Amino acid sequence: MNTVIAALSALAQESRLAIFRSLVVAGPEGMTPSALSEALSLAPATLSFHLKELVQAGLLRKRQDGRYIHYQADFEAMSGVIEYLTENCCQGQCCDIDGTACAAS
Repeated sequence: MNTVIAALSALAQESRLAIFRSLVVAGPEGMTPSALSEALSLAPATLSFHLKELVQAGLLRKRQDGRYIHYQADFEAMSGVIEYLTENCCQGQCCDIDGTACAAS
C-alpha cells in the first residue's frame, strides 16, 4: 500500500504527471532528459528534480546507453497501482459504465 501512496503522490503534481505521460507515449525506448526538457519546456534542474521523485516513487526506470540516460515508464509498477485501485472497486458487482459487459455476463 505504501508504494501505491508514493506513486499517487508523485503523480499528483502537474509536471510529474506530464513527464510520466510523455514516457508512457514514448514506450519502452523511453526518452533522454534533454528530449523531455525540450518537449515539456522544463528547465533541466526542474526536470531533474521531478525525475528523481518519479524514480523514487517506483514509476520510472532509467538505463544508461553510452553517455546518455534514458528514462522509461515502469508499466509493471503502474499496472500494480491500477490493479490495487480497481481490486475492490465494485465490491463484486459489475461496474461497467454502459452496462454492455454486465449484460453479457
